Amino acid sequence: MSAAQAPFLAADVGGTHARIGLVRAAAGGRVTVLAYRKYACADFPGLGEILRDFIDREAGVPVADCALACAGYALNGTVINTNLPWIVSIPKLRADLALDRLSLINDFEAVAYAARFVERGKTVLLAGPEIAEGPILVVGPGTGLGSAVYIPGYGRATVLATEAGQINLAPVTALERELLARLAVDDGYVSYEHILSGPGLQTLYGALGGIRGQLPVLSSPEEITAAALDGGDPLAVEALDAFCALLGSFTGNLAMLYSARGGVYLTGGILPRMRSFLERSRFVERFLDKGRMRAFLERVPVRLMEHGQLGVLGAAGWYLDNRDESSADNGGGRR
Repeated sequence: MSAAQAPFLAADVGGTHARIGLVRAAAGGRVTVLAYRKYACADFPGLGEILRDFIDREAGVPVADCALACAGYALNGTVINTNLPWIVSIPKLRADLALDRLSLINDFEAVAYAARFVERGKTVLLAGPEIAEGPILVVGPGTGLGSAVYIPGYGRATVLATEAGQINLAPVTALERELLARLAVDDGYVSYEHILSGPGLQTLYGALGGIRGQLPVLSSPEEITAAALDGGDPLAVEALDAFCALLGSFTGNLAMLYSARGGVYLTGGILPRMRSFLERSRFVERFLDKGRMRAFLERVPVRLMEHGQLGVLGAAGWYLDNRDESSADNGGGRR
């Protein structure tokens, strides 16, 4: 078997889950997944142990290369991201697993890379037309708040990872301004990720409780979401409504910034669980509420999709397109 045909590892690693696949190049720039497994990061002492478990249990063949999509960015061979449960050292991973090549890509950069292959029938259209052409934006609240943009081009597309989740929170309503004042202790910095993430939803719920003079009784994002969906906790309903509204404003800002005429894909670990709430929330209203830019945003499709294997497929596809240029020593030079 030639090196171009050999199976290799593709990993999509976030703060909560690691999705690992054994993959092979297929026709038309696509990727075939030969084996796949999803891991809870907290169950393992490090990423190396997860990859070793997958190789031993699932791979069945020797692997020499790995495309790693990971939350954060690389600095001197170490992935920088406080949401990860352990330190990720690229040189150590490569040595411990005896890999010839280990290339690094940002996790949402990988999802954006794969988004063009998503079947529209497997998504939920929240706003805009069915079909559009142009740059594609991917936004996903999970353990953190990730985003990336896919920009089509002649011959080869460009995919940009972003740190948009770290942008200053911009309140719109009086209640949101009150929330910001409560969260910005001593005029501290408050990012969108601070409330538009799983941990952020819990922060939002607690801050609203302080404003309303109510003692929060729910202790996890999952409990808050479930209580909001069944209407059993008015404070949870208000928190999730504020979450969806702020997500709409944030996503609309990015769609304008990147001129995302090809569409917006919402993903991440928590949105699919709140689909019914999101559909009837103020998300679309706030996404479109951009003054004279409303007409532009009305032509942008906004879709909700399951994250699933997208990060694995995107990491593998990026690796195949950049294999000859990437460097095993610095993770390919990509974030």
